[in-house]
Amino acid sequence: MIYTETEISGVWVIEPNVFADVRGYFMEAYKKTEFEQHIGPVDFIQDNESCSTQGVLRGLHYQLEPYAQSKLVRVIQGRVLDLAVDIRKGSPTFGKYIAVELSGENKRQLFIPKGFAHGFYVMSETAVFTYKVDNPYTPIHERGIRFDDPAIGIDWHIMQGNVVNTSEKDRQAPVLGDAEINFEYKK
Repeated sequence: MIYTETEISGVWVIEPNVFADVRGYFMEAYKKTEFEQHIGPVDFIQDNESCSTQGVLRGLHYQLEPYAQSKLVRVIQGRVLDLAVDIRKGSPTFGKYIAVELSGENKRQLFIPKGFAHGFYVMSETAVFTYKVDNPYTPIHERGIRFDDPAIGIDWHIMQGNVVNTSEKDRQAPVLGDAEINFEYKK
């Protein structure tokens, strides 16, 4: 696998070695020893999967400490624009984001550490999205940031005239300046 740290410290793009022939393909999606050599130890405890239709926008989500989550995300089928927004107080990249296209074809993965809000936009007819997390979901610690916060200025690559389908909870989320966050940047 090829591990590439993005311009925001701690966020990594992982590209697996895919062995394909006329029968299909084989790849290692996760290998603990190799992952830890590049990124460090993360104790993933749960795998989650969602299926969404074109135009669905999920996010920007995170959980407060002590239930913050690191995530290793990928798309099994379809295509999404996946985002991680730095919400670590004191970070030189606070409020900046990384956007990566993940698809069943490119098989890229994105590692998002604690201290980031996460979201994705479905660009294909459907998308099957899977992710590993290192903490359980706890509704009382769940928070969100508006996906269209002008201070962040995310380009979701939404074509003119396309409908964005998002939850009421995501539409009502606060902007970054008003969001409750309890992450500190650590060098």
